[in-house]
Amino acid sequence: MKIAILAGGRGKTAPEQALAASYLERARDTGKALGFGGFVLTEFDERQPQRLSEALSASAFAVLLDERGEAMGSVAFATWLAQLRDQGVGQVTFGIGAADGFGAQDRARARKLLSFGPQTWPHTLVRTMLAEQLFRAMTILAGHPYHRV
Repeated sequence: MKIAILAGGRGKTAPEQALAASYLERARDTGKALGFGGFVLTEFDERQPQRLSEALSASAFAVLLDERGEAMGSVAFATWLAQLRDQGVGQVTFGIGAADGFGAQDRARARKLLSFGPQTWPHTLVRTMLAEQLFRAMTILAGHPYHRV
């Protein structure tokens, strides 16, 4: 199952981007043997919201990061990803909004809303947090000791 991240705004030079890229590379390496691939982050211009809408429509399973979404623990998140893979979902696209987040139309199109809590986070930091959780999910599914409770 492919994992894609579609992120609003620009963060190419932010220090968080290097960390997000590192986590995505590690997720890609760990996830390959588990039936996961992709782990690609693509940016969209927040002034062109139709690009986001088109990408969400094309995705087999669109998940938006939104404060109204479900907060999941790391093990539950890993289990959920494995269930989607086992159900034959070909791709999950995670959407991260730019400064103004997502509109009601985009939220209605999403198959799931996921939250990192009720706080508002900078979009560049959310990219890093999601990338780390994807890597953590791969290590949980692989039985790797990275995730310790």
